[in-house]
Amino acid sequence: MPLGNRLKELRAAKGLNQQALGTLVGASRQTISLIERGDYNPSITLALRIAKVFETPVDEVFYLTEEEKS
Repeated sequence: MPLGNRLKELRAAKGLNQQALGTLVGASRQTISLIERGDYNPSITLALRIAKVFETPVDEVFYLTEEEKS
């Protein structure tokens, strides 16, 4: 199952750009962009750091999605 996320929505609500969030969690702006697009799954450590920034449980930032059937 692919991993979905609410990262862009949460980041915007907190007034953070990708660079600022990356700095807070020890990742690059490019990594944050890839995560938001669903092109990269973060490590557990990075996912926990991101959730901590938003003061929310990790499963409110990241969630499993159903795969499309061909």
